[in-house]
Amino acid sequence: MKNNFNLRTVNVTRYITPLREGGSLPALAEADDDFKYVLKFRGAGHGVKALIAELIGGQIAKALGLQLPELVYAHLDEAFGRTEGDEEIQDLLQGSQGLNLALHFLSGAITFDPVVTEVDAKLASKIVWLDAFITNVDRTFRNTNMLIWHKELWLIDHGACLYFHHSWENWQKHAISPFKFIKDHVLLPQACILEEIDAEFKALLNAEILTEIVNSIPVDWLQWEGADATPESLRQVYLQFLTTRLNHSEIFINEAQDARKTLI
Repeated sequence: MKNNFNLRTVNVTRYITPLREGGSLPALAEADDDFKYVLKFRGAGHGVKALIAELIGGQIAKALGLQLPELVYAHLDEAFGRTEGDEEIQDLLQGSQGLNLALHFLSGAITFDPVVTEVDAKLASKIVWLDAFITNVDRTFRNTNMLIWHKELWLIDHGACLYFHHSWENWQKHAISPFKFIKDHVLLPQACILEEIDAEFKALLNAEILTEIVNSIPVDWLQWEGADATPESLRQVYLQFLTTRLNHSEIFINEAQDARKTLI
């Protein structure tokens, strides 16, 4: 099956309510296709970098066959939010004009609770591998960032991954880091077949797929204030980071296995 990394673009027509679980003030919104979405704003704390992380993390998860809500580009026009009564939200909306990112709202989904729902070793190993690869610090017992919907496990919220891009220094060093935060992963105790999954996922991911994913970053998300680099050169760093990390996956696999030994 060929992956399609070209996202649909929707126009946001109605702001419904803020979702205040996270620090970035995502919101439930409706678009012109009559679907509801969890909207992530470019005007929030980490700006477009959080959207880039969400996009890359989600696209890689999709390429690996993991379940996550459909990602779409979400356009906010300049008039949107002028009637919003909350001043903080109005500022957020006004600062997010243009292209944002949204995830299809899974109506009726419940937050994954590791005490209630048992995850099998294969799925747990797949998710741990993904998060170690994309350096996702935010899938812990405190904040699982997973949902149960129609009795299946769905991944959400990858905006905290690829954290190297917040300093944009020594990306080469970050690319071969063992990722010590994996010790806090909520599914690490069940992830007992990481080497098997490593072989499977390295057969699925390649430079062509990673290039397609990185090329899906909108150009205006790569025009950072104060950055000397061009959008294309920034795009190449993301690609080189991911390619290098994939080629040295044994480093983060070994770290995860060592962390597991302290838990079991």
